[in-house]
Amino acid sequence: MAGMDYGFFDGVFVPLDEAAAALDDRSYVLGDGAFEVTRVYGGRCFALPEHLKALRYSLRELSIPITYMDEELTAIHEDLIQKSGIQDGLIHLQISRGLGSQSLAVPPKVVPLLSATIRQLDAPEQAGGTLPGIRAIFAEDIRWLRCDINSLNRLGNVLPREEALRKQAEEAILFRKDTNLITEGTASNFFIVKDGLIWTHPADHDIRNGVTRSLLFSHIFPQLQLTVVEKAFAPAFALTAEEAFVTSTARGIAPVTKIDGHAVGDGSCGPITQKIAAAYGQYVAKRLHDKPQHGEFQANRGLV
Repeated sequence: MAGMDYGFFDGVFVPLDEAAAALDDRSYVLGDGAFEVTRVYGGRCFALPEHLKALRYSLRELSIPITYMDEELTAIHEDLIQKSGIQDGLIHLQISRGLGSQSLAVPPKVVPLLSATIRQLDAPEQAGGTLPGIRAIFAEDIRWLRCDINSLNRLGNVLPREEALRKQAEEAILFRKDTNLITEGTASNFFIVKDGLIWTHPADHDIRNGVTRSLLFSHIFPQLQLTVVEKAFAPAFALTAEEAFVTSTARGIAPVTKIDGHAVGDGSCGPITQKIAAAYGQYVAKRLHDKPQHGEFQANRGLV
């Protein structure tokens, strides 16, 4: 039986249909904050330490104080799973700069505000053991120049994703107009396979170095003895690839089989992408099996 969408707001767990946001929360009025999304498989968080490390990076870059210990954040994630009953889903945790003025100037002594939600996410079915491919379009990357920060300002991601959906595609592959070079997807990192090599944009300020991307570099690519070229390339070059795929917390590894109506390779999930996805799936299963348990969150533990 499916669980219930659930939330954690300012120290209280509550069903989402009973939650309310403060109108002077700077995340609400200015997008002033950072977020991280963690995948839940079989009632367990996957790669939560890496997600918390990424969250702390974004907060430091935004000069937002970090007022929760990792143990507290871990307990919040696990309590959301327990209280919601959701076994497979996504936990979205965000920390805003806090309650205060709608002015661009940061008010003095503002205290960061944490909120989190868990929602059901059904994994896509595989047909005959083959990963289902997704369709994509190319779209101009109109985001700010600090895409390495998981900021709450997301209009630059929303608009190209909406353009993709209008064109019956699931993702937009972004490129900078001034350089004609691909960066990443609206909510994913983008890779192509050409002549046996993996190509992807380097992890700099132009992209979000996602947790799934990082795990491929640290564990999967070395295991499969794959050579990776971290170099930006143009949309025309991507269309000459034999394979393409995106990585994200929600999708894991997803083959891109068509871009702007053009088939990538033979239009199906290629053998290298299939091997990467299989190895990643095994890695996920092993980590979940080895994962230790943690205690419940206690609101009166205090801040650090």
